[in-house]
Amino acid sequence: MSKGMEIKATGYKIDIWKEQLNNKAILPILQNQLDDAEKKKQPRFHDFSDTDMLIWYLNEQKNVDKKKDRSERTIYEYERELTLFVEQLLQYGTVINIDLDYIIEGSLFKSLESRHLRRYQEWLATESPHVLKKGPYSPATIERKTTIIKSFFAFLYKVGYIKEPIQIGFRIASVRKDERPNRDLGSKEVIYLLTTFRDMEHPIMFTIVHVLSTTGIRNEEFCSLQVKDLQVDTILGGYYLNVLGKGNKRRHIPLKEKVVNSIKMFRFARGLPSIEKSDGADPLFATNTGKAYSPSYLSQYVSKEINKLYQEQKREQVIITPHYFRHAFAIISRLNKVDVYDIMRSLGHERLETTEIYLEKVFAKENHAIHSWKPELFGEYI
Repeated sequence: MSKGMEIKATGYKIDIWKEQLNNKAILPILQNQLDDAEKKKQPRFHDFSDTDMLIWYLNEQKNVDKKKDRSERTIYEYERELTLFVEQLLQYGTVINIDLDYIIEGSLFKSLESRHLRRYQEWLATESPHVLKKGPYSPATIERKTTIIKSFFAFLYKVGYIKEPIQIGFRIASVRKDERPNRDLGSKEVIYLLTTFRDMEHPIMFTIVHVLSTTGIRNEEFCSLQVKDLQVDTILGGYYLNVLGKGNKRRHIPLKEKVVNSIKMFRFARGLPSIEKSDGADPLFATNTGKAYSPSYLSQYVSKEINKLYQEQKREQVIITPHYFRHAFAIISRLNKVDVYDIMRSLGHERLETTEIYLEKVFAKENHAIHSWKPELFGEYI
């Protein structure tokens, strides 16, 4: 019997496991089990299964205010990656060389060792179905997947569910500067897109580009905006967007008058009621079906429309997603001499380092030695 089949033969059923993960009603039961273990002076997670551990890891309420815990988007991303990890271990155990003779206490997580995580990471990057069909993952994707799985096993070790810090088996997967995708978009290209979509009488794309590039909001933030999030600024005048960002943190993003006019134009073009006559819970931006955009659909739509435009203009094909305009906001702000800390806060970044990644090329050009050359040392040629 192959090693991959041995794992399945233990009764570790992925379909049942996936179904159980969606049962959020179990959270109060898990909390009671923890309380009971504490009362009996037992290890906290004494009676937990692998499924229980993952549900608790994803959904544990750490703050009194639930809104300050992991967002639904983050939970979904972590759940997807960790479920795929388990599924691939079970399905491709032989190829990955998951050399387990048996499952300890019915737990796959307790049975794994450092070498298994290292072998999985190597397989994922070189021989996984995605690689064989579509080519290698980007370094950023490998880094993200590694970080999620590594953080989960670090949690399992920290709480005593596993006995060894097997997450050390992962190799470093940080992304070098030259491996990051180039998402730089300056004012010249943004103005070109706005001008062209305006001249084409394409109010939908004009507004999407206008809003994204002048606010720097994330794809997900744009899609989740409701009519009530467009609010009158009683302090500075005009309007602002009340945006719910990562970590359920709110940002108030001022809007230029022309951007507000673009939003109204978008709604008129879609046949939606005016802001004043709309229900506050209605999506601020809707598809032609009247429903809110999903992040994946918005990304596909923006890429498709810009590619179509470039094709018609016989320009080089570039896949531009909504995230590019977030970079454009940072770059244009810096070129307007905005302080990097103000850019960081405007984008809703937690760390300055993240903002600096957006601005690497701008900083490099700003700090280039040529700017310090004096005309008298190089004559008429500078």
